[in-house]
Amino acid sequence: MNDLPDNPDASVGSDDSEDAEVRPGPLWRHAVWVVAVTAAGVALGWVGALFRIGPEEFGLPPAAPGALRPYLLAWTAIGLALAAVLRFVAAKVPVYEPETAAIGVVLIGTRLSLGWRPEPLEVAGIAAVGLLLVAVWCAVALRGAAVVRRTEEVSRVRGTA
Repeated sequence: MNDLPDNPDASVGSDDSEDAEVRPGPLWRHAVWVVAVTAAGVALGWVGALFRIGPEEFGLPPAAPGALRPYLLAWTAIGLALAAVLRFVAAKVPVYEPETAAIGVVLIGTRLSLGWRPEPLEVAGIAAVGLLLVAVWCAVALRGAAVVRRTEEVSRVRGTA
């Protein structure tokens, strides 16, 4: 009923591209990627905090009064750590759009922090949630790579028997 084709490569068109790919390369390229993705996330969160969509009673407030620098620095440091974890895993196994995950988490964290100016413990909680999201993103990629590796081993053993 739900039989898989004998050759899965034949069912996929040659023009289809994979969104998940292994991203090997020199250390400087990984470092540049981590910095660029973090800067994009913080910048987009900051820009998002400059205006409000909708009436004041509803939605996220614009940037609250007070110092911006501590929150921007905090989310830069958090973003560097999150992006480094994603890039480390993406250098080993295919990860689906690691830049989207990193930018999204940092953007949301920066935006929330600038909108409400939470206490440091609350910022740490938001960062912990972001780390959990990134860990799940990486765990899914690692699990998928393990399944593919196991499938290739089984097909190799069947081919030699």
